[in-house]
Amino acid sequence: MPAKKIAVVIGSLRKDSLNRKFAHEVIALAPPSLEFEIVEIGELAMYNQDLEENGAVAPQAWTHFRQRIKDVDGVLFFTPEYNRSTPAALKNALDVGSRPYGASVWSGKPAAIVSVSPGATGGFGANHHLRQSMVFLDMPLLQQPEAYIGGAANLLGPDGKINNDSTKQFLKKFIDAYAQWVETTGKK
Repeated sequence: MPAKKIAVVIGSLRKDSLNRKFAHEVIALAPPSLEFEIVEIGELAMYNQDLEENGAVAPQAWTHFRQRIKDVDGVLFFTPEYNRSTPAALKNALDVGSRPYGASVWSGKPAAIVSVSPGATGGFGANHHLRQSMVFLDMPLLQQPEAYIGGAANLLGPDGKINNDSTKQFLKKFIDAYAQWVETTGKK
């Protein structure tokens, strides 16, 4: 059976972000039943319906992004927490992918969320705000295990790799559960 294609959407735009580092670590722990592609969101213009109404052609970055998400079997989100919510770039990516109305590229794609923060709460607020959007976007969301990675900077060594077995074991459990979720929940 071919591997399921999974888009990885990282809410932090920084090249050296903790979320990007954890995304790479989770990908490395994943079973061979999943194949990952990081889908960048930094080039997406802020969603404005006027840019594709009345015969206007949507910005090329939007069209490319939508096609990349449309072509995958599931989506794995990594988000930092900004002001107890998701970053604007991540919310914008959700909006771009959900339009035009009735043509959402998100619908039916099994999803999971990992929130990564240097703070103690592990991005709980961002994680739950993103969960609210998943309901409307019709994305079946992995409920357990939940992944809130607090104190994240202390969990990585100087090489950017996870520096302790308990975190690695937890993330392995998480990505294995997600692989099973994609298999049982995804479109056949």
